[in-house]
Amino acid sequence: MAQVRLENVTKYFGKVEAVHEADFIVDDRSFVVMVGPSGCGKSTTLRMIAGLEEITSGKIFIDGRLVNDVHPKDRDIAMVFQSYALYPHMNVFDNMAFGLRMRHFKGDEVERRVNNAADILGIQDLLKRKPRELSGGQKQRVALGRAIVRDPKVFLFDEPLSNLDAKFRVQLRSEIKRLHQRLNATTIYVTHDQVEAMTLGDKIVVMDKGIIHQIGTPDEIFNRPTNKFVGGFIGSSGMNFFGGKLATSNGGLACVIAGVGFPIPQEKGRILASHAGKGIILGVRPPDMKVFEGGTSEPHLNLKLNLMEVLGGYGLLYLKHGDGEISAHVGEGYRAAIGDEIAVGIDMGKAHFFDAETEGNLVYGSRE
Repeated sequence: MAQVRLENVTKYFGKVEAVHEADFIVDDRSFVVMVGPSGCGKSTTLRMIAGLEEITSGKIFIDGRLVNDVHPKDRDIAMVFQSYALYPHMNVFDNMAFGLRMRHFKGDEVERRVNNAADILGIQDLLKRKPRELSGGQKQRVALGRAIVRDPKVFLFDEPLSNLDAKFRVQLRSEIKRLHQRLNATTIYVTHDQVEAMTLGDKIVVMDKGIIHQIGTPDEIFNRPTNKFVGGFIGSSGMNFFGGKLATSNGGLACVIAGVGFPIPQEKGRILASHAGKGIILGVRPPDMKVFEGGTSEPHLNLKLNLMEVLGGYGLLYLKHGDGEISAHVGEGYRAAIGDEIAVGIDMGKAHFFDAETEGNLVYGSRE
């Protein structure tokens, strides 16, 4: 296996900059996920690593070797696509064997590699079937097998689960993670699904509009987002954002939202002290909103309920706030009617503080 290194890699399509100075390292045998909304440049970056897109500037190294001008077939990588890309006239065995035969592997070695990959993926009983006889999940396993037989230095995955329904996505996501643990292979995986990113990656690269906003472990990305974009994109229930102002209060610091002051814990208050009197954006995840069912003396906002979703084990409230909406988690037994006024507080120990102008995280710092 091998390390992959990008040094200030930039890609233009005409006058449009699709990727801006991508600079990161994928350690040998690690699993790195590139995540971001559609059009953010993540697939373009993956295709440049594969050699399927020519870079405009910068350098790409695989196993210490500069590969800018190396043909894709000579980079010793294997790529799994969203569309499966199986040959419809070939059975599963021949689809998996095709690349090996093109590289003039001997018949017994081809058979050994295909059978080994089929055992790993549990598709031995599918080897004689044609793609039209397979489900979406089975086709994706075959596509994975075709990559495994190559025994490459690097595996590249371009949104491989996007065409599957929710049940198969969860199942194959687990299989891909186990596959990585078994093969111990350097892997770069592209997705727009932040749940896939959080569950699969050793490290996550978060992109938007061609720019890398943060690189870190799932824990770092989730708990210490470098800016508002990362905080809002990562998390299965979107982060709530409140326009507020920092003000001194009782010898400490508070965040004032709609006239209500929410005291800030001392540790964060010391870091934010220099911003007193300035506007900020407060970010709070739905589980960190506090819904009060009775009266409370704690600081809170009174918000009208627009919608409630019961999700099994917990509920999700959608509450009107100004011209927008915020959401909050509640226990499974919680009941309320549309239009009810709900008292909602904030766990300020878990809140995030973003600069109103730069949108950088004032506590954990920003790349911006």
